[in-house]
Amino acid sequence: MENTQAKYLKIALLGYGKMGHEIEAIAKDAGHKIALIIDTHADWQEKESLLNKVDVAIDFSLPESAVSNIKKCFAAKVPIVVGTTGWYSEFEAIKNLCMEEKNTLFYASNFSLGVNIFSAVNTKLAEIMNRFPDYRVSLKETHHTQKLDAPSGTAITLAEGIIRKTEKLKSWELVENKSPEQLAKDLLPITAIREEQVPGTHEIVYHSEVDFIEIKHEAKNRKGFAKGAVLAAEWIVGKTGLFTMNDLLAL
Repeated sequence: MENTQAKYLKIALLGYGKMGHEIEAIAKDAGHKIALIIDTHADWQEKESLLNKVDVAIDFSLPESAVSNIKKCFAAKVPIVVGTTGWYSEFEAIKNLCMEEKNTLFYASNFSLGVNIFSAVNTKLAEIMNRFPDYRVSLKETHHTQKLDAPSGTAITLAEGIIRKTEKLKSWELVENKSPEQLAKDLLPITAIREEQVPGTHEIVYHSEVDFIEIKHEAKNRKGFAKGAVLAAEWIVGKTGLFTMNDLLAL
């Protein structure tokens, strides 16, 4: 990956699972230094004082850790890129803290460039399909069995994009013991499947009595997510505020 910054960065990795290792490899390949790795509560106790010595933090930890990690980075005045999902119930409080204290947060439910292009296509398709009420839309996401939240943050983002453009839809609902046809007409059904060794697949289908229209994004591996996170880290340094992939990609 080409480094877009004038200098190489000192990066803190918050969370050192499979994604953390992938980000480490991509960042080092781009010439950056992994200056700090924090993966456990004991790590925080031992290394928190070192946080203000880095240029940027990248968080792919756990949903229950993300908000605390964000606040610690805010306190240290360190820009943070957050790829962890499952914490968005506290988003408004974090947003207010970010803006009031002039902190820097870049968050995304998915850092893959392909997924964000797919999301833009999804929104445009929903705008078109809103004119054709005979079609009903559904969404399916498939991920590895280690993924803790369901539906995925990406699926929720895609669903919200559809709902904003579809007059008859009010909200989404996770389909578990019901078929999509059993749900109220104003609900967008989401099916979440967990299988071994699946990095992430998202499928959106519009179906009628006579045909169906389908768009799909399937990740081959985790590298696309890691590259997007490092690109976000390069882009965010020197900025203040709240940012998403739409800002980075100008979508």
